[in-house]
Amino acid sequence: MPSPHDIGELYIQHHSWVVSMLRRKLGNRDQALDMAQDTFVRLLRSEMPSLLREPRAYLGTVANRLCIQHFRRQALERAYLNSLALLEPQHQPDEETRLLVLEALDAVGQVLDGLGSKVREIFLLSQLDGWTYPQIAEHLGLTTNVVQKAMLKAYRHCYAAVYGS
Repeated sequence: MPSPHDIGELYIQHHSWVVSMLRRKLGNRDQALDMAQDTFVRLLRSEMPSLLREPRAYLGTVANRLCIQHFRRQALERAYLNSLALLEPQHQPDEETRLLVLEALDAVGQVLDGLGSKVREIFLLSQLDGWTYPQIAEHLGLTTNVVQKAMLKAYRHCYAAVYGS
């Protein structure tokens, strides 16, 4: 595990490069500065190897993952706010509830991102759309056995994400 000194050296040598890279992706200097800071904080909390042969590649990967999370969160927030706009004013949740729901949706999104695309699609068809395994199998051109195995994999992944085993 790297020492804070190692991270400090990385910060001194590569911070401006990370900010530039993020600014190109985000189009906003302030957001790029914030996310660059988050990148180095993530390194402090990680199991990063103490010697990096390609520090910019490693930093770029960490920063890109943070960008992906940022864009996913923005898309999720837009979709949630669009759905709220369809509600009558008396059914609108308060701001605290909105933030709690967004955090919960983001956490679920992060768990689902850990699934392969086919397993995630099967899981969502089952859990959100209420389709039966035979319906999913027919729709996707799979066997029911393949759908069952995918669901088992999805359940195990979700269990591990929630309970850590």
